[in-house]
Amino acid sequence: MSQANYEIYAVKYATREARRGDHFVGGDPHDAPMPMDYFVWVIRNPERLFVVDTGFTREMAAQRKRTFLRSPAQGLALLGVQASGVKEVILTHLHYDHVGTFHDFPQARFHLQDDEMNYVTGRYMRHRRFNHGYEVEDVVGMVRLVFKDRVSFYDGAAELAPGVSLHRIGGHTAGLQCVRVATARGWVVLASDASHYYEHMEAGRCFPTTFHLGEVLDGYDTLRRLADSPQHIIPGHDPLVMERYPAPSKDLEGIVVRLDVMPVSEQRR
Repeated sequence: MSQANYEIYAVKYATREARRGDHFVGGDPHDAPMPMDYFVWVIRNPERLFVVDTGFTREMAAQRKRTFLRSPAQGLALLGVQASGVKEVILTHLHYDHVGTFHDFPQARFHLQDDEMNYVTGRYMRHRRFNHGYEVEDVVGMVRLVFKDRVSFYDGAAELAPGVSLHRIGGHTAGLQCVRVATARGWVVLASDASHYYEHMEAGRCFPTTFHLGEVLDGYDTLRRLADSPQHIIPGHDPLVMERYPAPSKDLEGIVVRLDVMPVSEQRR
């Protein structure tokens, strides 16, 4: 374990109603609600600060029929993080809900896998099956930032700082990456969309928006290898995250939870 331990926060900025059949390849025999939450994440200690993903705008929420709660920048400000001053942003991938407010981070360097940029600017974007999760203006915006030398690229695993590393997973998109973080409770892995819900990883099932099913399934093994236990893996969209982890203060309940501490159920034992 690195001595450079970090705090980690999940900030909820939007949600949507959905059904179980929406979230599994092959559908699901149980016609029950399965809502989806949308998060950005903060990793910080006294020396370093990383924001993971940048969410989407109010306008995009209306376009895609999501329930917008607050802008990611507003959510970050509740933790004392000003988007305009953030220097390091990790982009797990370039889907609209993970990159859509990049323009609110004018000083940031963005960290991205080579495979993701190759994917979103290459031949597979001809197909609706793969391009529907992307917004052209987000992709073009990232390309512009490449020309301004504000994007750092990685080919697989890379350490950004002691205790913070990136790991290519693929599967959901060609260049999806997760983030491994050293904390006081052990190695925590922000899975992002390598596992949208706890159930995906636990049951070995896949989310329908997928580029490579084999990489999704292998990715679950990678997440388990990187984390200290399955309880140290944080899925990308599961509302259970807000139930299982505590808010950092009473006024942030339902908005922010802290992930570098044990789940609430474990704390009560």
